[in-house]
Amino acid sequence: MPTTSTQRAPLSATSTPAAATPTAAVATPSGRPPFARAHLDPAAAERALVSKAEAARDAELVRRFNAGEASAFLEIMTRYRDKIFGITFALLHNRADAEEITQDTFIRAHRGLARFRGDSSLATWLHRIAVNLARNRYWYFFRRRRHATLSLDCPLGEDRAATFTDLVASDAPDPARAAATGEFATLVAACMEKLEPRHREILTLRNLLHRPYEDIAATLGINVGTVKSRIARARENLRTLLAEMCPEFAPDSAPSSWFEPARPTGRLALAVG
Repeated sequence: MPTTSTQRAPLSATSTPAAATPTAAVATPSGRPPFARAHLDPAAAERALVSKAEAARDAELVRRFNAGEASAFLEIMTRYRDKIFGITFALLHNRADAEEITQDTFIRAHRGLARFRGDSSLATWLHRIAVNLARNRYWYFFRRRRHATLSLDCPLGEDRAATFTDLVASDAPDPARAAATGEFATLVAACMEKLEPRHREILTLRNLLHRPYEDIAATLGINVGTVKSRIARARENLRTLLAEMCPEFAPDSAPSSWFEPARPTGRLALAVG
């Protein structure tokens, strides 16, 4: 039976099998091994230097505080307050709770900083305290169904910066109303000075001190009917004086048209009638 022989091409003096190529000879276009790039990345090296500098500064602040320098802890709070608040607010979604937990974090840190051994960074240590306190707060209110409520700090929508607080009307008067009320109060005070003493006295007891008719009667030594009639005459005289100084307060005008209601109930902010 004929046999088949396999002939191999002879190796040239300059050829080398692929498997025999040393791995150390493989180089990147820059001439450095691929794995050396990460170690020589300028950005990573800069971050490492910054982190090392921050850790050294934190260690120095801890050393100063443990040596009795109280101002060192104030520097720690200044460095990390915003970061801790950001962590707690992200966990609790409530500004008031986040501020309280942030404060409690630094209280715990102040008490335990003497036992801080530097096994982790100061930032990590504070972060762990804040997270634990925030989790405890969350589960405390979760068991009381507070998670079903919404904070006034929650945004109205994903694409809107306004919060529910913006929907709550302020009870403070606007500047125009405050100015008008102040001018009217000054005018009434000037007219009150022009009233006869007994009318000024009884209006002060009724309108300014809000005394009931019975107390006024006992104070002045008159009966309740006399109190009511004297108050009516005093108010009429006061309105006459007001009309003399400002025609818009004429006797035929209604006090309800002078001012806007101060409250939804319709009561006037000031009234002399």
